[in-house]
Amino acid sequence: MRWLADPDPVVASAGWSLTTTRVATAPEGLDLPGLLDTIEAQMAAAPDRLQWAMNHCLAQIGIEHPELRARALDIGERLQVLADYPTSPGCTSPFAPIWIAEIVRRRETA
Repeated sequence: MRWLADPDPVVASAGWSLTTTRVATAPEGLDLPGLLDTIEAQMAAAPDRLQWAMNHCLAQIGIEHPELRARALDIGERLQVLADYPTSPGCTSPFAPIWIAEIVRRRETA
């Protein structure tokens, strides 16, 4: 978890990417509410690469953990990170609230 706070945004983004994988595959031992606290406090001002990795983790928490979905959606809505990201037709936006809703919808209809 020290990687998440590394002053080098490349190292920190790698840490967030690894954490995102754990959120989806092996969340035991992760402090998911604590991760959301960090995302909420730091993502909006993070450098682009780090912001992208944190946003992915936010979306993955919202997708994989229904008990935290409302909070993940709220954080995404308030921070508006990637809300204006250009998205090709037929692709899912990286804006966390849209991303979470779409993946959850797909899983529910599968």
